[in-house]
Parts: sequence; structure tokens; C-alpha cells
Amino acid sequence: MATLQSIESHREGAEIYHGEEICKKKSIELLELVHLPRGLLPLKDIEEVGYNRETGFVWLKQKNRTDHNFKKIGRLVSYAPEVTAFVEERRMKKITGVKSKEILIWITLTDMYIDDPASGKITFKASAGLSRSFPVSAFELEEEVEEKEKEKQKN
Repeated sequence: MATLQSIESHREGAEIYHGEEICKKKSIELLELVHLPRGLLPLKDIEEVGYNRETGFVWLKQKNRTDHNFKKIGRLVSYAPEVTAFVEERRMKKITGVKSKEILIWITLTDMYIDDPASGKITFKASAGLSRSFPVSAFELEEEVEEKEKEKQKN
């Protein structure tokens, strides 16, 4: 319930979009705006996207939880029906609704950021203070990865 209260408290003055097609487009545009990988939020059946530019608060609502396997790094990530975060340049913080499977347990992610774009790494931080970095390239949009693979096969 805290997530829904957070969303409600940031609605005023926010840009809000409804419908899967526009929401998917807006979620990718938002990632581009803050210079994060475009495939970081592979949500399905998105019903609402909101962005309060003044506070930096973002929310995404989808019909059901989505589990996504990031193949390049062998990580299963679960996205709750409501995902929220505060965004700023190359960073999402105070994230809710995102968990990563580490061996046998689910770890709640709270921050993701790119400290040094030249490094090609993105760091994910958990509520327990643990953090792990991965190549930014592992979080490209699936469609773009597939297109690159097709191009390689042609050549």
C-alpha cells in the first residue's frame, strides 16, 4: 500500500499516460532522458506511466508481475505490478517493486546507477547494502539486440 500512497502523493503536476503502447514508449523515453539503458524496464501490459519532473518521481503500473531473464548476465529479475523510483541523471534510486534472483534468494533492488559512463558498467544496489555491477550492454532493448544479431548473420 505504501507504493500506491507514494504514487498518489506525486500525481499532482505529473505527466501521466495510459495504455500499453504509449506507456511502453514513454518508459523507454524516460530511460533515454536520464541516460540509462533502454531495456532496463522490460515490463508487459503497462497500464499507466507517470513522471513528476519536479520531484523526479516515476511510476509504472502493469497488469501483473513480470519476470524477465537478462540473458547476457544470466539474471532473473521480477517487476511488481507497481514499480516506482526517483530518477536523476544516470540513476534510479529509492526503487520499489524490483527484485533480482541471486542463487536461491530474491534480493530487493533499491538503486541502479552509472557512475562512469566510460566504464560501460551499471551498478545495482540492494537494501542490504550489497551491490553488483554489470555491462550496460546487457540491458539493451531485446528488439534491438535481435536486430543486431540478424545484421551479423547477413554479413
